[in-house]
Amino acid sequence: MTLYPWVMEPPAPDGPRAADAGNPSAEGAPVRRAGRKPVVRAEPEDVPVEGAPVPRAEGVPVPRAEGATPAMAQWFAIKAEHPDALLFFRMGDFFEMFFGDAEAAAAAIDIALTYRGEHRGQPIPMCGVPAHAHESYLARLIRRGFRVAICEQMESLEESKARRAPTIRREVVRIVTPGTVTEEALLEAGRPAWLLALADDGASIGAAWLDVSTGAFQTEALARAGLAALLARIEPAEIVAPEALADDAALAPFRTLVAITLPSADPVARVADAYAVVSLDGFGVFSAPEIAAAAMALDYVRLTQAGVLPRLAPPAPQGGRGLLQMDAATRRSLEILRGERSARDSLLGAIDRTVTAAGARELATRLSAPLAEAGPIVARQDCVAFLHAAGELRAGLRAALKGAPDMARALGRLSLDRFAPRDLAAIRDGLDRAGRMAESLRNAVGMPPLPPLLRAAAASLAEPGPQPELARALAEALPARLEDGGLVAPGYDGEFDALRRLRDDARGAIAAMQMELARAWGIASLKIRHHQQFGYLAEAPLAAGEALLRQAPGGVHVAIHRQTMANAMRFTCAALADLDRKLSEAGERAKQRERAIVQHLRRLCLDAGPVIAAAADAMAECDVYAAAAEIAVAGGWCRPELTARAEFAVTAARHPVVEAALARARGPAFVPNDGDLSSGRRLCLLTGPNMAGKSTYLRQNALLVVLAQAGFFVPAASATLGIVDRLFSRVGASDDLAGGRSTFMVEMSETAAILNQATERSLVVLDEVGRGTATWDGLAIAWSVLEALHDRIRCRAIFATHFHELTALAGKLPELRLATMQVREWRGSVVFQHSVGPGAAEKSWGLHVARLAGVPRGVVARAEAVLRALEQRARGLDPLSDELPLFARAAAPLPSEAAEPPALAALRALDPDTLSPREAQEALYRLKSLAESTSALGPAVADTIVSRE
Repeated sequence: MTLYPWVMEPPAPDGPRAADAGNPSAEGAPVRRAGRKPVVRAEPEDVPVEGAPVPRAEGVPVPRAEGATPAMAQWFAIKAEHPDALLFFRMGDFFEMFFGDAEAAAAAIDIALTYRGEHRGQPIPMCGVPAHAHESYLARLIRRGFRVAICEQMESLEESKARRAPTIRREVVRIVTPGTVTEEALLEAGRPAWLLALADDGASIGAAWLDVSTGAFQTEALARAGLAALLARIEPAEIVAPEALADDAALAPFRTLVAITLPSADPVARVADAYAVVSLDGFGVFSAPEIAAAAMALDYVRLTQAGVLPRLAPPAPQGGRGLLQMDAATRRSLEILRGERSARDSLLGAIDRTVTAAGARELATRLSAPLAEAGPIVARQDCVAFLHAAGELRAGLRAALKGAPDMARALGRLSLDRFAPRDLAAIRDGLDRAGRMAESLRNAVGMPPLPPLLRAAAASLAEPGPQPELARALAEALPARLEDGGLVAPGYDGEFDALRRLRDDARGAIAAMQMELARAWGIASLKIRHHQQFGYLAEAPLAAGEALLRQAPGGVHVAIHRQTMANAMRFTCAALADLDRKLSEAGERAKQRERAIVQHLRRLCLDAGPVIAAAADAMAECDVYAAAAEIAVAGGWCRPELTARAEFAVTAARHPVVEAALARARGPAFVPNDGDLSSGRRLCLLTGPNMAGKSTYLRQNALLVVLAQAGFFVPAASATLGIVDRLFSRVGASDDLAGGRSTFMVEMSETAAILNQATERSLVVLDEVGRGTATWDGLAIAWSVLEALHDRIRCRAIFATHFHELTALAGKLPELRLATMQVREWRGSVVFQHSVGPGAAEKSWGLHVARLAGVPRGVVARAEAVLRALEQRARGLDPLSDELPLFARAAAPLPSEAAEPPALAALRALDPDTLSPREAQEALYRLKSLAESTSALGPAVADTIVSRE
């Protein structure tokens, strides 16, 4: 059983109901609202259909269908086909939910729950949402983890009566899930909505992820150990996986997003069929698990879209090649896409200067997957540098981009025939802006030639596609919905214009006909009136009507008598009957003609899909380059020099997120710092007080690598960076209660990943390794990790620690350099300067930080007394030896080097199993006496004795 969570929100406004659950024939009857209650909703087992989700649960909280009314019998049948989804059942102007679905939805999104009608003697729980506003309710349900099946009416009530059916025909037209949504209200504008499919062949895992809203489709084959890193990189909205993979530990944080599916029996054929090709060789080289995952993704989309596939780009095999590798812990530590407190406290939030939704998505993609090959990185940097120098061009591009529609997602909705008039307008306006951008790029005056990537973007932007046709066809002011009409501009289609004039000018047409008949019949007082049964009739005074019957004119104006009243007679004729028919049909014919025009425009856009998609991609790229140049100019960022050597030298570097936060808060300026991990000094041991900025400095240098290898400038005066193949950041402490791991266990797991995966080309930043356990254990671990980074892995690394004893290694490890966060003492207090200098810290100033944090004065005072005692006691201890490993140093000499301490010798001589109670008591007194004489030797010697044991 699964208890679905919900968040209380203000109740949705009630509206008139269009359906009655207990009596389907009474559509439109009012419904009494009632309170709501939480519900435990079970997830049933599903029929093993290829590509269908297979929920792991126990059953459905729905009664048996026997005795149901026709409409409810239809509901039971459709619900049985979709037991794991909430069923939005269309009844008139509302989507209704019944039984457990109604209870779950009412509790989840705080809408009123009512009871209407009975089934098997029990009232039927029911709730509903207005069909015209269902997207907002749908979005809230999807965010709470529900899947929703949309069941639409496929005919009118009149059509169902004509075929003498017991109820209106209804069908599920789609299943809405987090990874298959296309509506703007359900999507996050600046983030892709990836549907990730996973397949396992035992040797490796195949991953395929697609975005239904934009058509992007990528695949990758990876080892099982790399699954967590992939999940952290793409942050899927939904995951489909077979049962064998669903319980993988890497999927634990995404458990609510996983749908269990059965793999396809013939994945190659399924993928080839989706693209109408015989072979997949033209798309690239795929491993068997990649193809299996791609087929699973396509089957799942087919299932949720009632067998229809959206426009999807061919799958692009990624293989993780050419990318900077970062594991999930590193991404979480660096807060690249999401900050712990808010989105703007992430790297993405701090540097995002894009002005379009597509640009924001492209920026997020590049930050989450930086490159690891010099050529593509330099190509991106060339574009940023070009726009950095071309201020006027950059401003023009950003002006053209600002407010530009999201063509990629509009095209996705068009491909599924689930679009609104604004989506056609988005293609029209987007292509118009693209053309203006291409013109600006081609006509850049006084500038060097365009970099290759910008030149390719300009070519894609210049293609007009269906823009001219859309500009002629679409009205200036568009309706919100296709059903509202008014989408086609006057003059685009002559037939539609005539129907529209007839529909919209019925009064004028009647007036013209009245004048025509008055002249033809010679009756000046003739009036045309509407009769409920006969339609439009010409009404004449009684005398004139009798005369008309005697001398009726010929042709279409032959008078046909319809009705005689006390003082008037009513007539019709062929012309009036034809007008009556045209007026009654004009509205429907106009709607049909407009729908045909709209479908024609839709086909034009789909036929030009590759051109539109390329232009949308080019606009997103230009937005990213212009935004990167904009922040580089405003922030004084520099273009990093990339080398193939293991270098890392930056001057006056800043942390982009912290600097942005300080600027928002109008706080002090960020203190820049240098960093040098080049050959001969590639390992930095950083010490310093708490709160002095060690963690900021660690993350800062890691983020410089992310920015540089994503193709951007970096916040520094200068930077020379050797390309990094893997980036590791272990900063901060957290536990994993759900996984049964303590804080120290998590720390050690992350440290183990670094030691097992880092290479000479990697960059590692480590913060306080060993702090989660006993002091000596932690010091020993930190010592050995530091030696491993220096001697075995030989990577560039910054190692922050409070174990000041580690500074003794500076003389042993030739490429280790000491650095410290600088502080100043002033009037018994400490001032953090947030600058990094050479050397080692004298102490950690932990008590000062405790005082700043508000620890009670008495506790701090007691801590100071204990600290003085401990420091006094530690003065007699030997320092760490330079010659011997940690803890293998020689023990301090005892007063009598030849003899073992008396108390210890006496204790060894005892045999507890042979002592009587009196003998044991006497032995204890003797040991006590010997121990007291040993303690007189002094605390330092006593500590040495204990440490030796």
